[in-house]
Amino acid sequence: MSYKIKIEIFEGPLDLLLYLVKKDHLNIYDIPIAKVTEQYLQYLNLMQMLDLNIAGEFLVMAATLMQIKSKMLLPAEEGVGAEGEQEDPREELVRRLLEYEKFKEIAQDLRQKETDQREIFKRPRGEAEKEPSEKKEVYFEASIFDLISAFSQALKDVPKEVFYEVVKDKYTMEEATHEILHLLLTKSEVRLSELFSLAKNKLQIIVTFLAVLELIRLKEITARQSELFQEIEIVRNKENIIPYERRDQANPA
Repeated sequence: MSYKIKIEIFEGPLDLLLYLVKKDHLNIYDIPIAKVTEQYLQYLNLMQMLDLNIAGEFLVMAATLMQIKSKMLLPAEEGVGAEGEQEDPREELVRRLLEYEKFKEIAQDLRQKETDQREIFKRPRGEAEKEPSEKKEVYFEASIFDLISAFSQALKDVPKEVFYEVVKDKYTMEEATHEILHLLLTKSEVRLSELFSLAKNKLQIIVTFLAVLELIRLKEITARQSELFQEIEIVRNKENIIPYERRDQANPA
C-alpha cells in the first residue's frame, strides 16, 4: 500500500515479550502462554501492516511461541508420576527472558554511570549559592510498543462505517508531519490520542502514526508518559524525560 514506509525498530522480540509481561503485571515464572502469544501476534500483525523494518527474529519468536502453546495443549505423557514432573515447555523461554533482562539492566547501569559522569561539573569560585529550583515533573520516554499499543486502540475506536469511507484526496506523510509540527507551535504538548481523533478515516490514522514515528526517528519530537503504560504525549522539548532504557529502573513494574 502506498502509504507504507520503512522505520527502524531498535527493540527486539524479547523486548516485546518483556513489555507484554510487565504491561499486564504477569508472573514471568508462570507466563500464560496462550494470552501472551495472542498479544504478540497482534503486535506483529500491526508491525507488518505498517511495513515496519521487522527483523527475522520476530518471526522466529512467533513460531517459538506457537510451538510452546501447542505443547502445553498436549495431554501429559504417560508414566510421569508424582516423583517425576513433566518438563515445562516454557522453561527455556523463561530462562532466556530472565537472562536478557539481567544483561539489559547491566547495560542500563553502565549507560547511566556514563551519563552521570558527563554531568559532573565544578562550580566557579565566588558564585553565590542559588536556591534549589522547583522540582519539575519527570516523564518517561514511550517505547515503540507503547506507540503501537496506542495506535491499535485508535483503530479499534474508529466507527465501522468510517472504514468503508471513500477517500478522494490522498493524505500524505508531508501533510501529517506539517500538521503535527504546526500544532506543537501553538501547544507545548499534544496527546497522541488527540492526534488520532483529528483523523477523518482509517487511512489518516495510519499516516498520522507513521508521521509520528518518522518525526521521532528524526529527533524532532519525543513521545513521553507521566506514568508507565499511560497516556502518551508528543512534545518538542526533550528535557526531564527518562530514556526508555532507564524507565523500568525509575518505576519498577
